[in-house]
Formats: sequence, structure tokens, C-alpha cells
Amino acid sequence: MKKNEFILLVAFVLSFVTIGFAQPRNYNITNGIGVFGGITKFNIDTDNFITEQGDGFLFGMSATVDLPHKWYNMSYGMQLSENSIKISGRPEMTMGQEEFVEYKMFAAQLALLGHIKLVGSYLTLDIGPMLQYNGKLEIKNDDQKGYYVNNYTNLNAADISAITHFNLNGLVGATVGYKFIKIRAQYIYGFTNIFKKLESENLDTSGGDARLKGNTSMLVLGIIASF
Repeated sequence: MKKNEFILLVAFVLSFVTIGFAQPRNYNITNGIGVFGGITKFNIDTDNFITEQGDGFLFGMSATVDLPHKWYNMSYGMQLSENSIKISGRPEMTMGQEEFVEYKMFAAQLALLGHIKLVGSYLTLDIGPMLQYNGKLEIKNDDQKGYYVNNYTNLNAADISAITHFNLNGLVGATVGYKFIKIRAQYIYGFTNIFKKLESENLDTSGGDARLKGNTSMLVLGIIASF
């Protein structure tokens, strides 16, 4: 992330927190802790490769500030996930039978969310920014490490593992439930180019586009328990 973009993000977060938490003293503002777990559907939106979304899992914790006199609540938390994605490849350099190479990716996500009260605290619209750190794309099957990526002549499946580690996401979702147990759905989209780092790896992009660009997308469905 560029320095000026980081400064703008920090300024936005600080101002958001200052406005949201500067409340009158005569209201009973309560805090809560939530534990969250769920399943994911993960993909990378790109024109460079042929992809197929994969499954994964996610768990995390969050701290919520309940603002009874406001039309929203606030929370901040961290999510950890392991996701999979398939990218079209082939066993030989010459064009042959198409096979999907399956990768996995670990991610840690920090989020600051506003929860808009649609029906009190029983149904909320959740929205906010998210900072993500992710590992590399790891090939699950060692037998596929020598495969070639389709859409390129001589690009090895292992060559595209060193993706960008820090990314900025946006999250929108909904939470519905009663008291301590609720169902939560999220859509998380990556605003930054997760393939940006690959452009400095001197990859052999012959036969395809040398400009590599991809944005992550993740669907999450899970349950949150609050106490």
C-alpha cells in the first residue's frame, strides 16, 4: 500500500471512531464480545487466468459497542480464514487437456464495521473497510507444481504463488438473530490488485497479457455468538 493511501485510510478510521464514540454521558452504552465461525466461497476476479471458485472456512472475534440512542452500532475485530481457488492449467507446455490446479490461501483480516439497525439490533446492515494480510497461493497437490497456466505459453503454475500480501477490502453484509445467537452473511471485495507483486517477479508472460490484475471476492455465511 502506498504511503499516501495508508495515511488517508488511518485518517478515515480515526475520524470514524471519533464521531461514532463521542456520545453523551446520560446513555447506557454497552460493550460485547462476539465469536464467529462460518464457511466461505472464494474467487479472484481476473482477465488473466481462468478461475473457479473454491470453498473454505473462517473464524474470528469482534468487539461491539452498542449505541442504543443511535441508528447504528460499531464493531472492530479480526477474522482468520483458509480459502481455496482453482486456476486452469495443463500438464505439458504444448496445449493439451485442461486441468484445474487447486491453490489454498491463508488470510487474516482486520475490520472496522458500522451496523445499521434495520429492525433494532435484530437485523442490521453491516458495512465497512477491512485490512487484509494473506499468505501466498500454495498448490495443494504436489504433482501439479510442474503444470503450466492456461492463457500463457510458458508460465508455470508455481510461478504465480508470490502474490501481494497486504490488501484493502470492503465489506457489506447482514446480521439477523435474537439476543446471543445470530446468522451473519458477508460479501468481501478486494479493492487492491492482489497480483501486483507478480509484475516485479520477471515472469515469462509470453502468449498472454503481461499486465496482471486480480481482485479477490469472498462470500461468507456463518453464526456469531455474543456474550
